[in-house]
Amino acid sequence: MFGLMDRLLKIAKTATSETGVQFRKQKYGSSDIRSFLRDVLAMANAPVDGPRYIVVGADFDSRGRKLVHAVDADDFAGKPSYQSLANEYIEPPIRIRYKPVSVDGKRVGVYEISDCQDRPYMMRIDYSETLRRGDAYIRSSNGTMKMGRRQLGKLFASKFRDSVSAGDLEIGFPGEIIHKDLAIASSDLSRLPSAEASKKLRQLIDIQNNSRSTGSTTVMARLTHARLFGMDDPYVDRSPDELLAEMDQLRMKYRDADDHYLFATHGKPLQLVVYNQGDEPIIDASLTLALPNHNAFYVAEQLPKKATKDGYSNRTPDEIALYPSVNLKDNSIQITSKVGDIPVGEPIEVFGSPLLTCVGRELKGKRFGVRYALHGQNLRSPAKGQLRLLFKR
Repeated sequence: MFGLMDRLLKIAKTATSETGVQFRKQKYGSSDIRSFLRDVLAMANAPVDGPRYIVVGADFDSRGRKLVHAVDADDFAGKPSYQSLANEYIEPPIRIRYKPVSVDGKRVGVYEISDCQDRPYMMRIDYSETLRRGDAYIRSSNGTMKMGRRQLGKLFASKFRDSVSAGDLEIGFPGEIIHKDLAIASSDLSRLPSAEASKKLRQLIDIQNNSRSTGSTTVMARLTHARLFGMDDPYVDRSPDELLAEMDQLRMKYRDADDHYLFATHGKPLQLVVYNQGDEPIIDASLTLALPNHNAFYVAEQLPKKATKDGYSNRTPDEIALYPSVNLKDNSIQITSKVGDIPVGEPIEVFGSPLLTCVGRELKGKRFGVRYALHGQNLRSPAKGQLRLLFKR
């Protein structure tokens, strides 16, 4: 990590605007996602080797002097999640890291865009009327421009030469043979820690409302609190409105306990494999998945904390980095994983750390389709297909 931060600081302090480095005066944030996607596409398609960089919070005056403008800390909090935006709208997948560094005592942000060996990079779906599916941009020393048919044709022709057919790849669930279907047991999730706490608070609210209607004292509320939470948890007099507000915060308060209940106690880790039956390795492969979102189907957005005797402890950066990128949308779950090179004749696991899932009883007897697309630097076209999850008791 030190090497990364040292590299980003050097870029922010000493680099000038060029094909592989762009400077921007202010953050993108939620208000300028279109510019973010366009600039990332342009950088990913730039004809340079190695990582590319976008520095926000710095620009140059008319005399070429660098000016620094502080970027607020909230821009690094994951709202918006810049990596998730790239995963959702850009294909093939690329890797983005966004970190703050200090220049002249002011905080600036540096995006490092890497793994750009599978050009052209294009919009996967529409973002707006002015940024549509199939749009592609490229950065040069003179700035950013939209790529036309001729430019895209050259890149595709170059990619097609000496490329590998997607038909040589088999993708599915591991086993003695590669399976296209996977049965997952459903679980009773009514005892989720946050749900249990919510039931207790609801009982306190009902006791308080009944006490007010009958004119009784708070004795019943105190007794109920002791029964529900134990004598070691001191009673605090709270109004029904205050208890309702506390209920709204339960998912955050019990997040670590809920995650342990869902993914360690009742969960099902999922792994996929890809088998290259061709004559050449696949270079710099990455896989994207899309499956339905449902309130009884849980997928860990990041690797949960580890349960210990004293509570829950953070995972190491290496452990976190192995877990796939998960983006939860209203109607779908999108998952991206860098696979790396795929040798010939040997099944390779897709996820460095298995995807963690949990299924509630509401989905018993149902099935989900899982669409996948595997990209590779020397793949003639993405390997696409569909798998199925079957939910049983």
